[in-house]
Amino acid sequence: MSDKMTRRDFLKKASLAGAAALVLPSALLAACGGGGNNKPAATSGNKPVMSGKKIKIGFIPLTDCASVVMAKELGLFEKYGVDVDVTKEASWAAVRDKLLSGDLNAAHCLFGMPFSVYTGVGGQAGSELPIAMMINVNGQAITLSNEFSKAGFRDLKAAKAAIEQKMSERETSFAGTFPGGTHDLWLRYWLGAVGVNQSKVKIITIPPPQMVANMKVGNMDGFCVGEPWGGVAVREKIGFTHISTQDIWKDHPEKALVLNKTFSTQTDEVKAVMKAVLEASQWLDNLDNRKEAAKVIGGKAYVNAPADTIENRLLGKYDLGADLGEHVYTDDYMLFHKGGNVNFPRKSHAMFFMSQYVRFGYLNQHPEYEKIADKLIMKDLYREVAGEMGIAIPDDDMKPFQLKLDGATFDPSDPAGSLKQYGG
Repeated sequence: MSDKMTRRDFLKKASLAGAAALVLPSALLAACGGGGNNKPAATSGNKPVMSGKKIKIGFIPLTDCASVVMAKELGLFEKYGVDVDVTKEASWAAVRDKLLSGDLNAAHCLFGMPFSVYTGVGGQAGSELPIAMMINVNGQAITLSNEFSKAGFRDLKAAKAAIEQKMSERETSFAGTFPGGTHDLWLRYWLGAVGVNQSKVKIITIPPPQMVANMKVGNMDGFCVGEPWGGVAVREKIGFTHISTQDIWKDHPEKALVLNKTFSTQTDEVKAVMKAVLEASQWLDNLDNRKEAAKVIGGKAYVNAPADTIENRLLGKYDLGADLGEHVYTDDYMLFHKGGNVNFPRKSHAMFFMSQYVRFGYLNQHPEYEKIADKLIMKDLYREVAGEMGIAIPDDDMKPFQLKLDGATFDPSDPAGSLKQYGG
């Protein structure tokens, strides 16, 4: 049997899980009527989507591509009247280039990438990659090689001692996935909290699926990346989970649905794509569905990793490795919807990222924080889509928020002033 779940399988599972409310009549008709021309008469708002064009959405092999992949596998893009191909991409740089060129219409993408590119940190300054919505929060991790096992789990003092001892013996290196992206920022933020001078360590860029192989051959001592690669490193006994990113900032923004600029103006198609991804996000946050999701996205066409490793960390069950035991996250594992709290793109989060670019020396002066956030975040469109789907809009944007790791508070009304608490 195929490892892909059909829409008929979805309907059966949704019924058993009590999620039938997510399946509208058009999807029922599609499931009963088979393929061919019996496609649901989908709408975006009150208007049928009639473009007839193939839409290409890219993804990187990570667990948090699940809402894009499952929107395809559950027939949700078809339900909302758009013809979508999801394509596996080799690196975040490739995603950036294809979004800018139009080879991709949209992508599962690092939340930080549009701001990194626009400010010139990770691309041609001024290049626009609009953000339609958020895809997930939480679920990334910093993995250290077993050589650093004395650093333990979430023990910053022990990590500092272990890293500094190794730095005294040889060059020490860590890997992120894209300059100014989420993984890069979590890695640097953690190093700052640990008290390691970042100018004294080497930070390299490695595509997510290549992290484990590179650590195996000793190319770096630690890495920050999304699941399942932290879990796979533990499974293969080459590293341990020192800290998860939800330990740095609970419910932090992670991946976003990022658009090609021209495609972002094709409102009906964009809204249809967003609705499909939002419905898949709701489906994923029913924990009864996560076993099936892990099986599907673990296949070779997608993440190509063991389904049980994906499933465990999707459920918050972390085998830490290095004889550290298991840690279970109860309310801050990877989330895709959370009643709409996940999916709303916040300007204040964008401003935080750009402030950290200044802190870590990527930018030598403060950018136009609010202007850039307004340009790249499509809040009005998201509000429209959420309203049509009956999804609540959080009211916390542009309010101060606190990071868990060090207790630092970011005030979006004073990004520059917020950096003073870091002492430099």
